[in-house]
Amino acid sequence: MTAPAFTPHLPGSTYRLQLHAGFDFAAARRVLPYLKRLGITDLYLSPIWTSTPGSTHGYDVTDHAQVNPELGGLAGLRRLSARARELGLGLIADFVPNHMGIQGGHNPYWEDVLRHGQASRYAHFFDISWHPLKRALEGKVLLPVLGDQYGRVLERGELTLTHEGGEFWLRYWERRLPLSPRSVALLLADLQAALRGADTETLGELASIRRSVDHLPRSTEPGLSDEDRVIRAQEAQVVTRRLGALLAGNAAVRRALDETVAAINADHARLDRLIGEQNYRLAFWKVAAEEINYRRFFDINDLAALRMEDPRVFAWAHATLFELLREGVLQGVRLDHTDGLYDPAGYFRALQAGAAHALGQDPLITTRGEKALYVVAEKILEPGEALPRNWAVHGTTGYDFLAQLSGAFVDPAAEEDLSAIYRRFTGERASYGEQLYRGKQLIQRLSLPGEVNVLAEHLERLSEADLRARDFTLSTLRQAIREVIATFPVYRTYLRETGEREAGDDAKIDHAVRDAAAHNRREVGALDPSVFEYLRAVLTLDTDDEATRAAYAEFTLKFQQLTGPVTAKGAEDTAFYRYGRLVSLNEVGGDPALFGTPLATFHAEAGARARHWPHAMLGGSTHDTKRGEDTRARIHVLSELPQTWAAYLSRWSPLIRGLETELELGPAPTRLDTYVFLQNALGAYPLGGNLEGFAERLSAYMLKAAREAKLRTSWAAPDADYEAALDRLVRGLLGSDDFLASLRELHERISPYGAQNGLSATLVRLTAPGVPDTYQGSEGWNQSLVDPDNRRPVDYAALARTLGRLERGGVGADPARLLARYDTGDVKVLVTRAALRARAEHPAMFRQGSYAALGGGRHVLGFVREHGRARAITVAPRLTLSLTRERTPWAQGTVWGNRQLTLPAGTYRNALTGERLRVRGDKTPLAKILEDFPLALLLSEG
Repeated sequence: MTAPAFTPHLPGSTYRLQLHAGFDFAAARRVLPYLKRLGITDLYLSPIWTSTPGSTHGYDVTDHAQVNPELGGLAGLRRLSARARELGLGLIADFVPNHMGIQGGHNPYWEDVLRHGQASRYAHFFDISWHPLKRALEGKVLLPVLGDQYGRVLERGELTLTHEGGEFWLRYWERRLPLSPRSVALLLADLQAALRGADTETLGELASIRRSVDHLPRSTEPGLSDEDRVIRAQEAQVVTRRLGALLAGNAAVRRALDETVAAINADHARLDRLIGEQNYRLAFWKVAAEEINYRRFFDINDLAALRMEDPRVFAWAHATLFELLREGVLQGVRLDHTDGLYDPAGYFRALQAGAAHALGQDPLITTRGEKALYVVAEKILEPGEALPRNWAVHGTTGYDFLAQLSGAFVDPAAEEDLSAIYRRFTGERASYGEQLYRGKQLIQRLSLPGEVNVLAEHLERLSEADLRARDFTLSTLRQAIREVIATFPVYRTYLRETGEREAGDDAKIDHAVRDAAAHNRREVGALDPSVFEYLRAVLTLDTDDEATRAAYAEFTLKFQQLTGPVTAKGAEDTAFYRYGRLVSLNEVGGDPALFGTPLATFHAEAGARARHWPHAMLGGSTHDTKRGEDTRARIHVLSELPQTWAAYLSRWSPLIRGLETELELGPAPTRLDTYVFLQNALGAYPLGGNLEGFAERLSAYMLKAAREAKLRTSWAAPDADYEAALDRLVRGLLGSDDFLASLRELHERISPYGAQNGLSATLVRLTAPGVPDTYQGSEGWNQSLVDPDNRRPVDYAALARTLGRLERGGVGADPARLLARYDTGDVKVLVTRAALRARAEHPAMFRQGSYAALGGGRHVLGFVREHGRARAITVAPRLTLSLTRERTPWAQGTVWGNRQLTLPAGTYRNALTGERLRVRGDKTPLAKILEDFPLALLLSEG
């Protein structure tokens, strides 16, 4: 008998909140009534798990087993959930399965690994190579925490031995590092020598403690079972307690120990010997890229990757999550950075099975193609790449949609003009593709060379067993790997240990190998082309021998864990800041080489989402976007007046030259950085005209942008002179009356059309197939820049007052009046509220409804959603500066001329204005549909 289908909680719309100590569960609880009134169905929370103290984002989780006490702990979360249930709202939590924060000694599991090494109860948690090629790291973890070379730090006395009772630490400034229990024997030997004349009982106890230490198994001892590790940790704790008790009860022992510790600290050789006995090796932070032997999140030393493929690690990490699901505290999960996982598809199935068990369902539910839990995964899809249909998720977190929607408001006809203007102003000739290739090569050389070296050594071992490949040198194999990764067309492929892979993965590998070989042929000293064919055979498991295929798979599983970080760092954190043709297209999930999204492409993608991923998340702004949705919307308008933009650049050039500084490497800042600054200054220019703090925001943004570009300064090697010159230009221009007057002039000219873009994009996001997410505060204008600018506090009191005026109706809620003072953002709140209310009134239509594109020409993004007899029609104008020719600020009424839309017959109510429209099945004038308001959401009646 077939078990009945199980339907998980499915949100109708979500609202993202960034939690931290200054905005905790209690603060979120206070916002709930407002969100309910706005029309939101589910609250979507940034990570709620214990993280590094003071974290403002929560992605540096230090304990998946605990709810963050800084946010209010488990009790605070339960109160938030209870209040949400009272209001009929669900809770979706961000979960971080790929990595943990290890900074500052706050992660108890990592600290245990540092103390006990491979013998730690938690050694299997982390992806550590205990037997790296560098012999000095055998059985140790490289800790790149020092601010200088180890020897210099030691000589300056910055490393000191300390103790609290019977527990010993190595202190480096504020950081305390635990000592290996066995290394305490060195201290005890010195202590015994210092107490040679003490009483027999004291010496006997001290000798007994030392014998206990000597009998502890070494951390490198092979064959330790899980039980052995627990016993070892317990015995070490007993030693600590016994020594602490001896110290507490004997002043002479305390004095002798203090003298021993002081003597060791005064003798660098003795201290170095003690440090050498630890399960970690201290190192200058700059060596991390080359020698680090634990997998990280990207190149961040303070985020260590988890081995989530280990069932024991999975069970520990998700125990609290599953308990919260069982209690009904949470109703869904957003998964962070799933491309970093060893086996994403296997992880999703395990998550759904665990959730099913927690919810009292059959854990085999996933084998029937069902899902027990609402899950969306952070996954960057390249243009043309599809999410694997067999993944046990409800879709992505929406970066693909974000890029498609944002690009729909860029005029493709301006590509040639804006490209020429960009080249003339900056002198840059490289295409985005070239910048991406260079960025990925740079990341492999500077940020992740250690990971590349590990792969190369692995591949060399494989090649030694192949007579046709044994003559490839380590250097050749390393260079081939770099070339293939630099040309990889997607973030990663998805081979599994069984040899299964997703459809199309082999084609992606072939594409990368072909491009890498072609690029290699153009290089001086090109590699033997056969090395690329060998690498292709390994990555596609092209062999008839089962043992060899398994060895190839082991390599490929590691290879595909590296392509994602390299692509993310090479694109989002390098090439996006090196290529500035139109920075509104340089967005997570997008491809700046594509100058906008053709309407046909947008409709095709939306239709596919309706058919295959109707509950995927739809984003407009996120905690990771490079610019807020309305900053992008304003910059998009430049594609409609390229020659005007060129004229303003010419007007500003003398002011810019006057503020440039001549440095050894050339003028500073570069024309590229200046061009990026000018676009962002226009996009983020405050609609209300209040420039307080504007220069500080832009200066901070430009510092980050220049460091990410890694051309004249970087995070690893900051150039103080260049950065000072950059700050001087930003503040000089924004302090110039002439520049500000002309910037304000251009702002006022394009602002209504940028606002129209923002309103249209909002309406599309809230009515397209999927679950629309509103990033905190984005129901009003979001003109933020990259984080941390996008995490500034939201004025919910002001938003609640706006919502109250809309609810009361009357003059304060009149759409035309709100449009006239659009700079307040109230009109965007109106659009958001109206669309969310429409979704609440017609949940089945927006969740399950079909999708069909509407015609209407290049200035309309329109579509019909239909389910049963219910119908919703979205009419969102685009490219309205071109449409209106600047004769009027809004795309309404007679500006549409004789343009028409073919709509299904019926009577409709415009959810945005309350007006009714009778359609008889023929063409309906856009001037009538948009007579009094520049966008429409038509809901069928009757």
